[in-house]
Amino acid sequence: MKFMLHVAPGIVRYPLIASVILETSALLNIERASIDAVSGEIVLEVPLEKCTEVKEAFERRGVRVVPLEIPVVRDENECVHCGACVSICPTGTFRFEDWRVIADSGRCIQCGACVISCPHRALKLVMK
Repeated sequence: MKFMLHVAPGIVRYPLIASVILETSALLNIERASIDAVSGEIVLEVPLEKCTEVKEAFERRGVRVVPLEIPVVRDENECVHCGACVSICPTGTFRFEDWRVIADSGRCIQCGACVISCPHRALKLVMK
């Protein structure tokens, strides 16, 4: 399962991920991170059996946690299966199968590259 962490000002300078790993013994994979001096946004992959424990540990530290169950949505009426998303996606979320674009949402890290590259604006990121 993937989580998006929204780190607020004031706590961005603390070793949040390291402390959660030590507390929960969960192996967390950082898939994308954008952190500056005042805030941060991080996409983590978390083992399914540790999801609840990891989510609660981050929330106790003041981090807003958003599960990325369906991170990218395609409007089937707009998609022409041109493959622009296939070529730009850094994680291989999209692929061709029988001349149609197929998405594996479990691979998406919400970088937004596919949304920007789609000439028909058929893709959007789901933010909660």
